[in-house]
Amino acid sequence: MAEMAKRRAAPGPPESKPTSKKNILVIDVGGTNLKIIDSNHSDPVKIPSGPKMTAKQMIEDVKNATQDWGYTCVSIGYPGPVKRGRLLAEPHNLGPGWISTDFEKEFGCPVRIVNDAAMQALGSYEGGHMLFLGLGTGLGSALIIDGVLQPMELAHLPYRKGETYEDYVGERGLKRLGKAKWRKHVFIVLDQLRHALEADYVVLGGGNSRLLKELPEGVKLGANSNAFVGGFRLWDEPPGKKH
Repeated sequence: MAEMAKRRAAPGPPESKPTSKKNILVIDVGGTNLKIIDSNHSDPVKIPSGPKMTAKQMIEDVKNATQDWGYTCVSIGYPGPVKRGRLLAEPHNLGPGWISTDFEKEFGCPVRIVNDAAMQALGSYEGGHMLFLGLGTGLGSALIIDGVLQPMELAHLPYRKGETYEDYVGERGLKRLGKAKWRKHVFIVLDQLRHALEADYVVLGGGNSRLLKELPEGVKLGANSNAFVGGFRLWDEPPGKKH
């Protein structure tokens, strides 16, 4: 499994297509669905996931859905912490067996795997210093500085009253606080993290970002489809980069 501590993002609009001759299979692993696409198929295929979806089942389902696609490499957006291509924890909302799986062996080709928020961040990048925050079940986060992607784990940093950022702006916070108070804390967190990390702009992803009707200046909504763009960009190489 290729190391993915940092990856250079190619600046450009989210609609940009992969420029290499590789046929890249992109797998966006979610708690409700897997979404898969490759360089030659523009419409994502959805496969139901959920708490019974083990790593073995994911691989089997993806292979069955892509039998004639002829992909040459794979990008995976994983709903959990990843460091240098190594999974650090099993996913909360899926079945077991992910950490121990050799994805390159199972797919029979090179595989690059990053946190799902990092993959969407990579696809949302338009240059400069960008902070990505994913407002979903938890709080995903990634930073890109002058083209270099750095996945982050900001969700469990202390925020207030002995609770974390995720406790307030994740799904639990939304249910506990209600939409109005939740939005208030989202904007406070946005302001704190943007200034602390000196970001030029912030991109919001995740399902709950749609609940924000008015956004501060320098903050915009990303598209879920940007995860696929990010999966393609994982295989863009900086000049002179070797693996």
